[in-house]
Amino acid sequence: MEFTTLYQELQNSTEMIRALLAGITQEESQVKPNADSWSILEVVCHLHDTEREDFREHLDFILHRQNEEWHRIHPEGWITERKYNEQNFAEMQNKFFSEREKSLKWLKSISNFNWETAYTLRFGPLKAGEMFASWIAHDNLHIRQLVELRRTRIENITKPYEIEYAGDW
Repeated sequence: MEFTTLYQELQNSTEMIRALLAGITQEESQVKPNADSWSILEVVCHLHDTEREDFREHLDFILHRQNEEWHRIHPEGWITERKYNEQNFAEMQNKFFSEREKSLKWLKSISNFNWETAYTLRFGPLKAGEMFASWIAHDNLHIRQLVELRRTRIENITKPYEIEYAGDW
């Protein structure tokens, strides 16, 4: 596993997220395709909170804080507890990108570490390499989600015209 490659992936996914949020209004950011779906705003809030309270924090536990107790998180619960869909979209974007910038600077400052370093959790050990790889995979999961939400937006703003000619979705 090459740190430089994974670091670049995190930078790239940051720019993909930025592009997927461009041109979205506050109102559009709050649209949920159905009751079980997330809105774009909820995705941004989730990315912000996991950036701050999960991936960077927990990778730091693995690498530097082996004697401290790992704090538990509840990302699914945060959606309603923290009223994600009521937040200011522009403000949450700024907060996420600010936290991501902190993460990128922090990662650069510790680029010489052992990927095999592990922190033992109740379900077993979690290696630094697994946490960093999961961070990048998490971005990709939500990039896919944002693409799907933008597709729904396109379907809505182009009505009454159909977009089937574009190809199967």
